[in-house]
Amino acid sequence: MDANLLAPALLSPDELTISRCKEILSRLQSWLEQRFEAGDDINELVCLRSQHMDQLLTGLWARHGLAQQNELALVAVGGYGRGELHPCSDIDLLVLSRHRHHEAFNERIGHFVTQLWDLHLEVGHSVRTVAECVTQGEHDITVATNLIEARLITGCYDTFADLSQATAPDRFWPSQAFFEAKRSEQEQRHRQFHDSSYKLEPDIKNSPGGLRDIQTISWVARRHFGATTLGEMASHGFLSDAEFDELQDCQNFLWKLRFALHTVTGRADNRLLFDRQRAVAMALGYAGEGNQPIEYMMKRYYQTVRRVAELNELLLQLFDEAILGHIAMDVKTLTPEFRLRGRLIDLADPELFMHEPAAILRLFYQIAACPQITGIYSSTLRELREARRTQHIFLCERADCRRLFMMLLRHPGSGHLALPLMHRYGVLAAYFPQWSKIVGQMQFDMFHAYPVDEHTYRVLKNINGFREPGSQRRHPLCHNISNRLRKPELLLLAGLFHDIAKGRGGDHSTLGADDALAFCMAHGLDRSDARLVSWLVRQHLLMSVTAQRRDIHDPDVIREFATQVRDELHLDFLYCLTVADICATNDTLWNDWKGSLLRDLYFSTQKALRRGLENPPDLRLRIRENQQQARRLLDHLDTSYEQVKSLWTRFPADYFLRHTPEQIAWHSRHILAHAKEEHPLVQISQQPGRGGSELFIYSPDSPNLFGRVAAALDQKNLNIHDAQIMTSKDGYALDTFIVLEPDGQPVSGDRLTDLCRDLADALASSLAPVIRARPPSRRHREFYVPTQVHFLQPARPSKRTLMELVALDTPGLLARIGAVFSRLSLNLHAAKITTIGERVEDFFSLTNAQNCPLTEQEQQQLREKLVDELKQRDKM
Repeated sequence: MDANLLAPALLSPDELTISRCKEILSRLQSWLEQRFEAGDDINELVCLRSQHMDQLLTGLWARHGLAQQNELALVAVGGYGRGELHPCSDIDLLVLSRHRHHEAFNERIGHFVTQLWDLHLEVGHSVRTVAECVTQGEHDITVATNLIEARLITGCYDTFADLSQATAPDRFWPSQAFFEAKRSEQEQRHRQFHDSSYKLEPDIKNSPGGLRDIQTISWVARRHFGATTLGEMASHGFLSDAEFDELQDCQNFLWKLRFALHTVTGRADNRLLFDRQRAVAMALGYAGEGNQPIEYMMKRYYQTVRRVAELNELLLQLFDEAILGHIAMDVKTLTPEFRLRGRLIDLADPELFMHEPAAILRLFYQIAACPQITGIYSSTLRELREARRTQHIFLCERADCRRLFMMLLRHPGSGHLALPLMHRYGVLAAYFPQWSKIVGQMQFDMFHAYPVDEHTYRVLKNINGFREPGSQRRHPLCHNISNRLRKPELLLLAGLFHDIAKGRGGDHSTLGADDALAFCMAHGLDRSDARLVSWLVRQHLLMSVTAQRRDIHDPDVIREFATQVRDELHLDFLYCLTVADICATNDTLWNDWKGSLLRDLYFSTQKALRRGLENPPDLRLRIRENQQQARRLLDHLDTSYEQVKSLWTRFPADYFLRHTPEQIAWHSRHILAHAKEEHPLVQISQQPGRGGSELFIYSPDSPNLFGRVAAALDQKNLNIHDAQIMTSKDGYALDTFIVLEPDGQPVSGDRLTDLCRDLADALASSLAPVIRARPPSRRHREFYVPTQVHFLQPARPSKRTLMELVALDTPGLLARIGAVFSRLSLNLHAAKITTIGERVEDFFSLTNAQNCPLTEQEQQQLREKLVDELKQRDKM
């Protein structure tokens, strides 16, 4: 025994006081951490903690007089029952008896458990008779699983033997029923994680491909074959030696990851969150500059869970045959090479992939062409894994494979199952080298929820989904465009390459465009199509950046964007790629607000292209048309023509260009009905416009009006996404804000009345706005975004200065920015608010106190004040 350890078995029960037990546990923890850092076998460390805990619990059991209870047994269940305990794993205990005992017995058990709690052990316990265990287990597969892997720690062996006998397969959960229940349980667990292992903050135990999937295999094998280890499972012929070594290697890595995570956090949490990843990577010995340790660790993690998922699927198929007897499926010939076994595709010749690699592509083409196929048969999956690992060149280097790949992309059924399975089983990585480099490539931000390869696969899935009838409701424009594209495979190729160069350094759009052009030419596309794909990759961010950061109501912005797009074909492709990309970034990013922006930009650009860029719009005509339509809407409300005409003479011409007739009528109606013009008027549209709730403020203009509104909305936990700031000719603010709830939805209807009242009170108050002092969230604290202020040079002389601000997203940010504008006597005319994960990229249109563009000196002063303000606040 190591001198740093203190074995509980060497002490008498009377010596196991609270202080002595704490010393034992503290020494054990320190020793385990030292040996882990030294690189000891993870299996030995996990088992040693379990053995140490057995000794401690046996002594405490005797200390509390429970060893004298003749029919009582202390039983380990769960992971502890398997003899596996990570540093902070729960200690799951079952106090087992044959019969119910009296109150004194329960009191002793209570003291025993209380002492475990006093030792700060995470204990889960139950006190049951054998009969109660069986009754509970018959109705709950989780309880049944715990009972099946139960292990006696101390106490009456005969009582434990009664439990083992009562839960034998011939009496309790026969292996067929157990297998079906565990498979169903796994499917339900996977659905909770959206069937994806590739979250940037994964749960290493429960997500697909995690430790729980390995345990599921072990549980089924234990129930049916009595195999208690992976090695015993291999002896039954279900795992080859190579697969056994692979599964053991995967488990060892996940165990190391979990061990390090428990050590770093000091608690039994299996979520590998951003704020833990660096410390865990360092504990595992990963080194490098910047984020390299995390990148190396997470790549290994994603590779591991993909391997576990493959082996889990393979073994569950084999178990299905062995346990449920589904080996005699209906077998039908599809081609001389492939057959349909049930609904799974199978090889006719097991050696086919090894001597003819192009057959791998033919396999997936058959999957695309045959809708009744739901997966790949276990033996074929095994052959696919082997062929993938033994190939010496990428498949794309073979002419026959390139031809088949393009046939597959052009097949309308490719997106249903073929492409998803090619991603899942590593065939895309085996096809071309660029994909192999992005497998598991981390994205270090709060914007993306997936590594690069998983995000890209989801883009392809979205592109294919646009053609399906179900997309007509959520993405009607994409649905219409996709179904009229003559060559939809070009959109898939653009999606395939749009992020292919991430992680290489440099501009990934430019590098990816070069790769896409070379790939397309090698695959036989004509130069026009290849250049279109390359352009889409190079410009895949253009539309989202323009819609979210530029004033798309400005004719100059539309003209500039249309010039870059060139024609409607490029516009159609770019719009669909943009929507697919945004929706694949994370599960909550897409909302009606973004949809509205992109649609407005699409149709404005379409009009400009059809009109001809050499023919700019007649702005005076547009003003008259908007006024006439608004006038007709107001006629239905019995408003006086003279009142409306008088009101509109106070509005600047720009107001009628930047608002729709519906907005103009809505504003006018409420202003005319507003009795006290010296008091602020605040209205929120009941029908959310432009994808969000539209907040309109009419008030005597005052310094820092924007800051006051921002502070008040921050108090209400609402986010500003767009702001149109205007002042009437007689000094009244005509400000419009688009606001959303934190989840990206319009403001809840039950909040509208209170919000209008509270905002009006805040604007009428002479007190300075209160900016909430709140610390950044856990996730935000892990990111550093230096504050950057840039002043954009307009293409033509402008009366305003356009400023871009990049900074860390922190509570009250807009209110603080507005306060700086006020202190410098600057006028804000418009704001475009964009939050991208942990960072904001906001645009503001400004003039100085004389209503002129900012001078160079004023720009420098503003830059210094903003950087200083945000730096000081971020230190709070």
